[in-house]
Amino acid sequence: MTTATNRSTPAPHDTGSPALPAARGPLSESVIGVLVGSGLRLPDAAAIRRADPYGDDLHLLLYVLYELHYRGFAGVDERLEWDPALLGVRGAAEDLFLDAVRRDGGSGGDDVAGAVDALQLEPVGDDGHGVSHHLQREGELWQLREYAAVRSLYHLKEADPHLWVVPRLRGRAKAAMVAVEFDEFGAGRAEDVHARLFADLMGDLGLDARYGHYLDAAPAQALATVNLMSLFGLHRRLRGALVGHFATVEITSSPGSRRLADALRRAGAGPAAQRFYDEHVEADAVHEQVVRHEVIGGLLEDEPGLAADIVLGIEATGHLEDRLGDHLLAAWREGRSALRTPLVL
Repeated sequence: MTTATNRSTPAPHDTGSPALPAARGPLSESVIGVLVGSGLRLPDAAAIRRADPYGDDLHLLLYVLYELHYRGFAGVDERLEWDPALLGVRGAAEDLFLDAVRRDGGSGGDDVAGAVDALQLEPVGDDGHGVSHHLQREGELWQLREYAAVRSLYHLKEADPHLWVVPRLRGRAKAAMVAVEFDEFGAGRAEDVHARLFADLMGDLGLDARYGHYLDAAPAQALATVNLMSLFGLHRRLRGALVGHFATVEITSSPGSRRLADALRRAGAGPAAQRFYDEHVEADAVHEQVVRHEVIGGLLEDEPGLAADIVLGIEATGHLEDRLGDHLLAAWREGRSALRTPLVL
């Protein structure tokens, strides 16, 4: 067991910080206990290594510790963001997660052009993981609401994890990355920030748009997709993988967003719900070319040794998205909720 650093009574966060979630096992319970001041003992590396690398307990632990770098949590001392003992726990959990992703979702190759080309090949019909295909073709309103609740963990902080890479780039790659991120943050207009647009979408679907509200309801597969971004973003050594992740998001977004916009129209969702995905159809079609030729091209020009990491970012993203898609579709095809706690209609 690891002992957390001594500290004074936690100071309350501002009203923009969400409440801490309920624990999902002994690992997350220990960490949450330390954050609220009711516990002093953290899991050691051996206990973490025994955890399921894709399981609820590990991914809630990671999500909570990563969130200290974003909005934090109500009632949690902000100084814990850099607590050495908590960082040690996070590092052990990251090693387990990254090892699993490399083993299960990465080829170990360095053919960046081939990996990017594969992203641009739309599957013919539903490839078995196609959540947007399902929702466009036969999705019901309750499934669209569940999908929005799950995706809110990322979209209410959309583009934030990718900003970590900006100071780690230079030249063409940095300039292009900032240009794309400028659009993600509304091109200077607060009402057009993509996170704001997603909050409006949630309002049209009758969902609670408060940041982090659906964390307790989200399955481990959803937490893992968000944790991957934070893992890549918070480590300079993984900057190439974050660029690969960013490329995957931007290149695959436009066709998927078109299907989701169609699904929302078919289900009778409001105009704000449709606008979020309509905006991504147009914007991400442009971003795709900028990311491929300027962000990736510029990074490889500066640091050709990062090719394998870019491929890892692309493949790991696809692997975790497929796992989430499989989970959602398995539940929906059986007519049951894919959430840990079904939504109240």
